[in-house]
Amino acid sequence: MNVLGVLPFARFLLENALEPGDYAVDGTVGNGHDTVFLANLVGENGRVYGFDIQPQAIEQATARVIEHQLLERVTLFQKGHEEVRSLIPETEHTKIKGAIFNLGYLPGGDKSIVTEATTTIASISALLDIMPKGGTIVLVIYHGHEGGKREKDALLSFLEQYDQRLAHVLKYEFINQANDPPFVVAVEKR
Repeated sequence: MNVLGVLPFARFLLENALEPGDYAVDGTVGNGHDTVFLANLVGENGRVYGFDIQPQAIEQATARVIEHQLLERVTLFQKGHEEVRSLIPETEHTKIKGAIFNLGYLPGGDKSIVTEATTTIASISALLDIMPKGGTIVLVIYHGHEGGKREKDALLSFLEQYDQRLAHVLKYEFINQANDPPFVVAVEKR
């Protein structure tokens, strides 16, 4: 198939948004796969800031980052992504060119702990305030559970009304797949 799947498309967007030396945010560290991906994109002179509220996620991501010998360019916070503005040094705010969020719950973790629309919207808003023009936020929205459906509805409502003079908002999804397949929403600051 020539059409990119949801996760390859999310990574394609980030590959086009980030260059060596840029800074990036992994808003939902999870098992650390995107943290490693971002750290490779930003290179030796870049930095990745990762956020997750679960100790298990931070532990797994730290192990993965160490395994790939990328620890010197990654900072992980066991905090919610809504704290992105306060935890990233202000001098580095305008260096953040890309961010990714895999919304839902930690694969293999406690499924009662899910991302919430209020904190995700707060994080998106903060990132759009501090990112330079062209900064890109990629949201992979998993909505096959009750909390995911609520978060999806709130996020889409927020982003569909976002001023087009301030950002482009794209939705990428497969429309003929069963069982609430995940989809991507990308936001590029104008």
